Amino acid sequence: MIPDLEIPLLRTFVAVHDTRSITLAGKQVGRTQPAITHQMHRLERALGRPLFDGERRHGALTRDGEVLLAYARKLLSLNDEIRDRFGGPDIAGRVRLGVPDLYAAFLLPSVLAGFARVYPQVEIELRCSRSHQLRAALTREEIDLALMTKQPDQEVGVIVREEPLVWVASRDFDLDARTPLPLALLPPGSLYRQCALDALGQIDRSWTITAVSDSIAGLQAAVHAGLAVSIFPLCAVDGEIRRLTAASGLPDLPALRIVLQRKSGETSSAIDHLAQYILSELGNIGG
Repeated sequence: MIPDLEIPLLRTFVAVHDTRSITLAGKQVGRTQPAITHQMHRLERALGRPLFDGERRHGALTRDGEVLLAYARKLLSLNDEIRDRFGGPDIAGRVRLGVPDLYAAFLLPSVLAGFARVYPQVEIELRCSRSHQLRAALTREEIDLALMTKQPDQEVGVIVREEPLVWVASRDFDLDARTPLPLALLPPGSLYRQCALDALGQIDRSWTITAVSDSIAGLQAAVHAGLAVSIFPLCAVDGEIRRLTAASGLPDLPALRIVLQRKSGETSSAIDHLAQYILSELGNIGG
């Protein structure tokens, strides 16, 4: 019977894989190279399976190692969440968080759910608006934090991640047969909209705007119905729509920066902890 697995062994195992180096893994978990090697021997003996393919110091995994890696990440995440929940201070209060509905739908659910488990006494009031409206709300101190698209003239805020923009269409949309290109876009003033029109202008592709919506739901409806092509951040591309690549004849789009900005006035422990949690967790979500 396989014994209960030790969290430190799993943490070291993940570190060896992620760093592809015994030395770097040792620095990450605070152990010497011989100690790392000994831990990996113990883990393999406990499971009765080889976990590394070839030399362990390169971090390449066997099939069993790959299976264990997925489980190890889940166990470590849950362990760290429990540790944060019971090891940290009791934080209470209310935080008014502003975010565009697109990011609220595709980036924040798991982050906010995790925060709520760790800090159950913090109440989060979510306000969904476009990024330029959130900047104004911060200035008026109507919200405490804003997670938003960085504007060209914006110098404040902490960059959380870069999100590539991609062209999207319904699965049966015939791109070649649609001239001018029908577009579903956010209203004027949107950086997403401007990126799309600038990119099409650079290749002299004719276009017409057939749908305008303030929300991601409206853009999704237009795309799903086959009415138009749109641009989405990569995180919002799901299995119901088709990503159009350069082979489709459409121009490349830039990556936009997502920033987190606080109000300029006095903050609280609840605000500080939510800001730090978003910064630490959001970059880990694949896009």
